[in-house]
Amino acid sequence: MFPLNKGITTPQAHVNIPDGLYEEELGRDGFYGPVTHLYHQHPPTGWTRIEGPLKPHAIDGNKITGNPSSADAISSRTPVLFNEDVTLHVCKPGTPMDYYFRNADADEVYFIHRGQGVIETDFGPLQYEPGDYIVLPRGTTYRISPDPDKGKHFFLLIESYSRIRQPDRGMLGQHALYDPGVIKTPTPDLSISAKESRPEWELKIQRQQQLTSVFYPFNPINVVGWKGDLTVWQLNVRDICPVLSHKAHLPPSVHTTFLARGFVICSFLPRPLETAPGAEKVPFYHRNIDYDEVLFYHDGDFFSREGIDTGMFTFHPQGIHHGPHPGAVEASKHKTETNEVAVMVDTQKPLQLSEQAKACEWPGYAMSWQPKTHSK
Repeated sequence: MFPLNKGITTPQAHVNIPDGLYEEELGRDGFYGPVTHLYHQHPPTGWTRIEGPLKPHAIDGNKITGNPSSADAISSRTPVLFNEDVTLHVCKPGTPMDYYFRNADADEVYFIHRGQGVIETDFGPLQYEPGDYIVLPRGTTYRISPDPDKGKHFFLLIESYSRIRQPDRGMLGQHALYDPGVIKTPTPDLSISAKESRPEWELKIQRQQQLTSVFYPFNPINVVGWKGDLTVWQLNVRDICPVLSHKAHLPPSVHTTFLARGFVICSFLPRPLETAPGAEKVPFYHRNIDYDEVLFYHDGDFFSREGIDTGMFTFHPQGIHHGPHPGAVEASKHKTETNEVAVMVDTQKPLQLSEQAKACEWPGYAMSWQPKTHSK
């Protein structure tokens, strides 16, 4: 069907919205499919109350304690949201792993929110720092050693039950999003394990959410070389180049960083705001009818969301509206750039909140679009 135009609209979406009207984007397949823009007399988030499971959620990941601070990167994993395709965890390791780990259930993507250290893998070691994505293919053997002198550690772990892939750049070309040359891959280096001497080495393997321990008389990471196109790789958000348009606000799909079966991972980064006359500068109202939407707030000033701090999650289920908070549109008129870093995970299958996440929820978030402020 060709695009139609009925009633009071705008020639270009997200530009010169008529005074007193509120634009909503109604699309299929997230932001990847057919779309229509609806022009409302009232903001779609202007509800007086919500009863039922589609209520928007905000979870303070800083309050998720999980296991004691002495726990390592594996034992400190605390699930936040999950479905059949993906599980999102908070990890707050306080000590190095004294064993190696292999996930036979899933690919893993660590996003480093806080802390620095080293991750040893079959392919070699990598140093990590805040803003790093570290992609670990299913079956990789690894060990994470946080640097105790770099403050408290806080990771977002995305456990994917299908292969993590990079998006097709299409007509943008291979250097769009980020130059492939900025990707880091490890080189074998046995100097770390050579410093340790022990009679027995333990490897814990996760399969169907159960752990099996395998013991060796030697270090299980003893690879001296590798070749191929399946490996651990690392990308820092500072090397990602956002796709921009000065004329109109672009949909979140242009910020896709990783793809997997049933979900996508996007990175929102500091960028110049739209400068053309009449262009909207804040995310538009939408109801994500085919995807649940999760945002993890890493750093910066999240001016379109009141009451949201770094280390927090927002969760908007399929079908319920969300968009800028009251005052965000007016505040954006005086801004020339965004100053925020956030990770978005959109899932096709509905997500479930863990009990640990429910215990750290901001109860008033669903009503935070109303002019009256609500305490966390």
